Amino acid sequence: MSDLSGQLIDNRYELIRVLANGGMGTIYEGLDTRLDRKVAVKIMHSHLAQDEEFISRFIREAKAAASLSHPNIVNVMDQGWNQSGIPAVFLVMELVEGQTLRELIATKGSFSVNETINYLSPVVSALAAAHQIGIVHRDVKPENILISNDGRIKIADFGLAKGAGLGQTMTAEASVILGSVSYLSPEQVQRGIADSRSDIYALGVMAFEMLTGKRPHVSDSPLQIAYMHVNEDIPRVSTKINSREAKLPKELDELIFASTSRNPDDRPRDGQAFANALRNIQIKSNPAKQQMSLELDLPVRTDRPKEFKSSKTSRSAVVEPEPIASENELTEELTEPIRSKKIEREEKNSSKRSKKRFRLVAASLAIALGFGGWWTLIGPGAKITVPSLIGGTMEQASSVLTPLGLKSEVTKQVFSEEIAKGIIIESDPAGGEKVGDGATVGLVLSKGPERYQIPNLSKLTLEAATKLLTSIPVSNPIIDERFNDQFPKGYVIATEPASGSSVKRGAAVRIIVSKGIEQIELKDYVSTLGKDAINELKTLGFKVVVEKIYNEKILEGLVITQVPSEAKSYPKGTEIKLYVSKGSAYAIVPNLKGKSVKEATNILKNLGLTWKINTIGRRGIVISNSPKEIKVLRGSKVTITVG
Repeated sequence: MSDLSGQLIDNRYELIRVLANGGMGTIYEGLDTRLDRKVAVKIMHSHLAQDEEFISRFIREAKAAASLSHPNIVNVMDQGWNQSGIPAVFLVMELVEGQTLRELIATKGSFSVNETINYLSPVVSALAAAHQIGIVHRDVKPENILISNDGRIKIADFGLAKGAGLGQTMTAEASVILGSVSYLSPEQVQRGIADSRSDIYALGVMAFEMLTGKRPHVSDSPLQIAYMHVNEDIPRVSTKINSREAKLPKELDELIFASTSRNPDDRPRDGQAFANALRNIQIKSNPAKQQMSLELDLPVRTDRPKEFKSSKTSRSAVVEPEPIASENELTEELTEPIRSKKIEREEKNSSKRSKKRFRLVAASLAIALGFGGWWTLIGPGAKITVPSLIGGTMEQASSVLTPLGLKSEVTKQVFSEEIAKGIIIESDPAGGEKVGDGATVGLVLSKGPERYQIPNLSKLTLEAATKLLTSIPVSNPIIDERFNDQFPKGYVIATEPASGSSVKRGAAVRIIVSKGIEQIELKDYVSTLGKDAINELKTLGFKVVVEKIYNEKILEGLVITQVPSEAKSYPKGTEIKLYVSKGSAYAIVPNLKGKSVKEATNILKNLGLTWKINTIGRRGIVISNSPKEIKVLRGSKVTITVG
């Protein structure tokens, strides 16, 4: 594709300079002239813009990335088709100014354990968010990991992303083209399918490369590398570096080795599982990492029992004389121990009853919580995450939903200029939403581009043709009358576009109607120069037949007569026969004495005469000819004597 720098796309995005070139398109640094901010604009290669499959994949990149909201995923802002200027399919993303992980690996060579974990953590976090809603990236590699100048790490290019389980079958060659072969999982090479574990494989290969500075499989042939992924185990990182000097934790070595297993079942199942394992390694190596982030901590209750406060404020210790107890007060003092014991017994009984009630409440609560957990986790109230189905077929959707205990039905079919027929455009509930077991997911299918076939209107009357054309939603037809010698006047000859052509809704259709055979005025060409008459008649559309005859009155080359002779209008293509004069039927034989044989025979030929040569000498000069200087019929023979 030629450099489009300086072009204005969609009357909004000004392309400033080329940032990178990829298999599907070129990425430009751009300026959003409406919001006055820098953006990254991806323009699909022009030769791919004619391919519906690639356009569908390009649109899927926008939808897959736009459906994700995560600080470590490049934000997609817009997508469309340039309606003015150079035709282009484009995608607008946030501009991450900095470098790629590939460039950093090329600069550093290899990373320390802490550096590797620090760079992997945000990437894993982004993949975990994608996997949670059923989206698989399928092209994880250092080139797609962006590191901004301020240290932010983002994963980009969801151009190969698809809903989990909806990967279309690809040949090994197609996989090599669509993904970087050094990071392709064995199942992508062999069967062209990918799930979250395929992303984990690529992540493990990338971690291997970061720690060792080299890719696990190296060859000049991409197909050879793909073969090695299928047939050879990726070695442990610890066998390629001095793990003691590098302070490589055994757990990290095991995690990378498991992630790059040729058997998908031996790998962490998704980004979240990998993230949990990586988090545990961090905590073990640095216990300070164990503290949860504040936004995840639950608030601690600070309610305390209120302290009793006297209504009187004590300022100084004043000693007052004790009053003498009365008889009633003495009685109270004597009975107080008895009352106290009774109260103590009642309090103990009350405490036992309270404990019993507490146990009953606790047991009831435990039963309720257990039932509620069963209900919500594995019972009828369990919720299932709807996978992303956009971009797949009904058959693929069923293969994904059925194992989850979900059903699918087509609720609507709509035309789409971008999405091929039979492909899922939308689901309800959408991917990532929770539904109950046995729920039905409604699907909106593409009917493909809205096209209608032009019926065959040939040989119909104009009225019948117009009525039949109203069966499809096109604009009012344009009537074009033309002369035609095969169709009677008023009958349809053809349509533009031709019958059988597919057209959009509201397309303009031209009906070509016969005006019958064109009538041409014939004039009298007698006594006119024959060649001029022939040219003019042919130009008018007549068929001309010429016969040349001798005539003693009409000079040679002039028209003697024509058939038909009446000057009136005739159908175009009518045969006109012209009789053209060859001049007089007689010729005067000249005296050829003294001429060479060649000169003499040429003269006789031009006069329409034949000859016989008698040779009596070797000079080759005509001595005499007979007859001579008399009038003879053309075609007569003249005897030439040569000596």
